[in-house]
Amino acid sequence: MNTPPLTKRQHEILSFYRAYTTENGLSPTLEEVAKNFGVNKVTIFGHVAELERKGILSRAGRGISRALQIVEPAAKHVAKGGRGASTASVTILGSIAAGRPIAALEEPEVFELADLVPSDREVYALRVRGESMIDDGVHDGDLVLVERRNQARDGEMVVAILPDEEATLKRLYREPGGYRLQPANKAMQPIHTPELEVRGVVIGLVRKL
Repeated sequence: MNTPPLTKRQHEILSFYRAYTTENGLSPTLEEVAKNFGVNKVTIFGHVAELERKGILSRAGRGISRALQIVEPAAKHVAKGGRGASTASVTILGSIAAGRPIAALEEPEVFELADLVPSDREVYALRVRGESMIDDGVHDGDLVLVERRNQARDGEMVVAILPDEEATLKRLYREPGGYRLQPANKAMQPIHTPELEVRGVVIGLVRKL
């Protein structure tokens, strides 16, 4: 599918979103976009709404801070050999902390996964940094396959966004007054937080030997 035509200003806003997200690991707020271009937020809201309508920007959910993300076109490759079959691929959005929380960077690259990715789910990959999940077999440098979901059951390994908008990989448990993000490393302490946002649940692991 061809990309819908964009105005000059829409191209500029899209470029700002991409540069800001790459540098900061999070998408900008409307206020930050407006400040960058020296206009009011209402003006930017109109442009952003049009980019959403055209399918260039996608909102992770209503009422979520910094929820707008650039929609990357799906990468399709024709297999060598003449049959024209496509090869499954998943986008690596960046790195995820498995130690002290860090901002999750989104620097897309394509990693071929063939039959490892369920075709009926929206799946992305994150490269693990740190060793807080090592007792669950998740090592520094591994790729975790994440099903994009905003709900998780107790005990599932999740990509969690903390109130300060840092991201971390832990097992989720509900407790009175909030949540416990449990590492799988006896040398590390759990993170207790009154609120968080689930961005996905880990469904697989890829390790290069």
